[in-house]
Amino acid sequence: MPIHDQGYRRYAGDRTLHGRGWWVIARAGLMDRLRERRFLGLLLLAWLPFVVRAVQLYIGQTIGRGVLFAPSEGTFQLFLDQQRLFVFFITIYAGAGLIAGDRQSRALQIYLSKPITRNDYIAGKLLTLAIFLVAVTWVPAMLLLVLQVLFSGSVEFVTGHPRLVPAITLASALQVTLAVLTMLALSSLSGSRRFAAMLYAAIAIFAGAIARVLQASTGHAGWVLLSPESTLLVVTDAIFGAGSDAAIPLAVAIGALAAVLAACILILERRVRAVDVVA
Repeated sequence: MPIHDQGYRRYAGDRTLHGRGWWVIARAGLMDRLRERRFLGLLLLAWLPFVVRAVQLYIGQTIGRGVLFAPSEGTFQLFLDQQRLFVFFITIYAGAGLIAGDRQSRALQIYLSKPITRNDYIAGKLLTLAIFLVAVTWVPAMLLLVLQVLFSGSVEFVTGHPRLVPAITLASALQVTLAVLTMLALSSLSGSRRFAAMLYAAIAIFAGAIARVLQASTGHAGWVLLSPESTLLVVTDAIFGAGSDAAIPLAVAIGALAAVLAACILILERRVRAVDVVA
């Protein structure tokens, strides 16, 4: 009987992309985090401000009759500002190793050697972190608005503040987008999730502290642009129509945020493509 060569033979068929590679990656990332009790505890902790606000709304509409805890647009802006702390911790916990872990284990080449494009890979990683952040920003904020309608028994508050829903949506989207893109870009720079977490903490915390020190010592408000988080607050104040302490034009703040997001996209473009098999 003749013995045939059973060595490697290049696949000559068609590889059909079903457009679901991003969801496979996102679902795997979501399930990995949801299996961790510590992360679930962090998510529950992030919903405590929602419970407090819900109780305040109930008291204001029943016992206080609008005198105590009267809701306003500032109430929802303040809630989103309070959630920044949880956004910070969730971003580090769930995002630091999204790409760094794959680079450390050499899994990036395995991902891109399959019928998964680079865009699928990046989109899946983005969606993994974005879902968790939306769950602690936009979702509870909108639920608070729904509770306000239910407790008051009318939609007068919503109709009286027509820009509230778009403001909540846009402010949450900017907050989530900035955190997700920044974290993923930093995670792609190294194979160490600790290094990525330290870089993100430096940008989110220490950059703001340095900007405040320079602003106080020089009296120039432009130093706020050193901190993406502080710049985001300027844009958020404008979205909700609140006055901002930073004396910088809104267009400058938007341009600075756009530059940061563009830099993150450029880093992802270069670092994720730095493999043997290119999408």
